[in-house]
Amino acid sequence: MMTAKRSWAGPILALAMIPALAGCGVNAIPTKEERARAAWGDVQSQYQRRADLVPNLVATVQASAVQERTVLNEVIEARARATAVNVSPEDAAAMQEFQASQSELAGALSRLLLVVEAYPELQSNRNFLELQSQLEGAENRIAIARRDYNEAVRDYNTELRTFPGVVWASTVHGGSEPMLPFEATEAAQTAPEVNFNLDAPPASAAQATPDQ
Repeated sequence: MMTAKRSWAGPILALAMIPALAGCGVNAIPTKEERARAAWGDVQSQYQRRADLVPNLVATVQASAVQERTVLNEVIEARARATAVNVSPEDAAAMQEFQASQSELAGALSRLLLVVEAYPELQSNRNFLELQSQLEGAENRIAIARRDYNEAVRDYNTELRTFPGVVWASTVHGGSEPMLPFEATEAAQTAPEVNFNLDAPPASAAQATPDQ
C-alpha cells in the first residue's frame, strides 16, 4: 500500500508544480522564440512579395525601353539570387548571404527606377505606375517586418541571457539558441525612390540617355 502511494507521489508533485513553474517564466522562452520565428516568416514573405513584382516590372519597362537591357538584366539576375537563398535565423553565414542578396536587388531596382525617368511614356503608363505603387508598398512592409523581427529577436535573446530565463535555457529548454537580428546594409534599408510627380521633369532626365 505504501509503495502504491509513493508511485503516485511523483506525478502529483509534478502536476502541482506546473502553476509555480509557469509563474516563474518557464514558458517565456518557447513563447518568445515562436514569436520571433513568426516575425522572421513575415520578413521572408514580404521580400518574396517584392520579388514577385519584378517580372511584371521588367516586362513593362522592356516594352518601352528595350535598350536598357543592361539594367534590366541586373534586376533579373539580382532577383534570381535573392530568391535562391535558404536561410534560418541561427545560421550566420546564410543570414549574411540573404541580407546581401536582398540588398543587391534593392540596389538594382533603384537603378532601374532612376533610368526609366528618361522615358516619359513610362511615366504616364498606368500599368507601370501601378507597379511602382505596389513596389513602394512592398518596401514599406519590408521595413516594418524587419523592425518587428528585430524587436522579437531582441526580446527572445534577452530572455536567454537574463534570470530566470538563463536557468530555464540551460535546463528545461537546453536546445534554445540565440537568433540573429536582421542587420540590413544601407542599400537594403533605403527603399527605391518612386517619383509620382508627373508634372515636374525627372531629376535625371536631362542627364540620362538610353544605352546604345
